[in-house]
Amino acid sequence: MRTKINILTLFIFILLSGCTTVPITDRRQLTLIPSQHLISLSRQEYKKVLKASNLSKNNSQLQQIEKVGRKIAKSANEFLQENNMKANFEWEFALINDDQTVNAWCMPGGKIALYTGILPYTQDEAGIAAVMGHEVAHAIAKHSNERMSQAMLANLGSAMLSKSIENRPVKTQKAFHTAIGMGTKFGVILPFSRLQESEADRLGLILMAKAGYDPQHAVEFWRRMQNSKKRSGPEFTLTHPSDQRRIQNIESHLIEAYYYYDPFIKD
Repeated sequence: MRTKINILTLFIFILLSGCTTVPITDRRQLTLIPSQHLISLSRQEYKKVLKASNLSKNNSQLQQIEKVGRKIAKSANEFLQENNMKANFEWEFALINDDQTVNAWCMPGGKIALYTGILPYTQDEAGIAAVMGHEVAHAIAKHSNERMSQAMLANLGSAMLSKSIENRPVKTQKAFHTAIGMGTKFGVILPFSRLQESEADRLGLILMAKAGYDPQHAVEFWRRMQNSKKRSGPEFTLTHPSDQRRIQNIESHLIEAYYYYDPFIKD
């Protein structure tokens, strides 16, 4: 009994003490991991990834990535300062030579990588800015911290469940764990993942606009991505919004993004 009370007390303490707010949307989120710890881990992981990868030696592409990256980083730093948030990002940009991988990411702390497989869809600087803005937005919104915190909370919830039904038949315990696992995946993890993607789309538009790139290009990028894909499963089974929904959401935020847009920003 005392063990159950202790676990429940810890559960409540976590919920009350680990909340931060996502910029722009003001959504409350659970972030249990100290930012500096995540940033330190990201530095180490970034070095490992680059060491294990075939880095591009295409100078024109590298210069383009670096140019867009500097502008997005500048707009991100400005956004953080304007919103009284810590600008503790150490920006690095890499292009990984892998034409089969259509992807990009930004680790906590500003470690960014694009794969050459995404360049046919970005096509130009504005397309790269749409991708980078989105990925940097994930880092600013602390989405990695939130996902890891949710996993920690799910593990704690599973431990509480195991303790509460430890005297039940084994079949009953398995059925409970299966039901809770499915409920957590489709009721919490996937919806939150899609929510995070939508938040990154919205904030990413603002970052690219502040960097001097027309946010309309984000719509065009996602239309090219949509035309390249096969039909996916139902949206509730996906980690990302459907491309059509994503495009509609981005279009609905264009007016907000244009408030930040200055086409005369110098390189």
